[in-house]
Amino acid sequence: MAMFFDVLSAINNPNLQGNVAQLETVVNTVQQFAADHHIPPSTMQTILSALGGLVQANIRHGGLGSGQLGNLLGQTLGGGGAAGVQALFPPPIQQQFAQEVGQRTGLDTGVIQAGLPLLLPAVLKLLNMGNPKSEAGGANPLLTMFLDGDRDGDTDLGEVFRLATHYINPEKV
Repeated sequence: MAMFFDVLSAINNPNLQGNVAQLETVVNTVQQFAADHHIPPSTMQTILSALGGLVQANIRHGGLGSGQLGNLLGQTLGGGGAAGVQALFPPPIQQQFAQEVGQRTGLDTGVIQAGLPLLLPAVLKLLNMGNPKSEAGGANPLLTMFLDGDRDGDTDLGEVFRLATHYINPEKV
């Protein structure tokens, strides 16, 4: 839950890039994917939690900083969905991820793999909301929280998206 408060802080901080419209776009992307594939909210939360773990590991092992995340976001989004996802996660990693999540959720691995070009950019857009607006740079508090330096487990993206959905659409939760 702590990371969701950092999302709200990014929205309310005029020096950071986050705003309600961006959060709404991210939430709507996830909700549309879930609706298109008849995925219940609790299963979608599991998928996003697992995807968060995959992105965390990729960022940590790649040694990416805040500015590099912005570049990564641009490459992923500029690469056009599937191409950007393949640049970050080669097909064998995608397949392994889809199999693991499929086993945990009971969903077809093809559905999970098909969702990566939509869901991964949504996660990166969420993290990018913490980037400073100025060219001078600075720390991205969302990225810092996401990487969870103290490893206390309070960066569950499934929970962040659940709370964001409730924030954007309180009547749908």
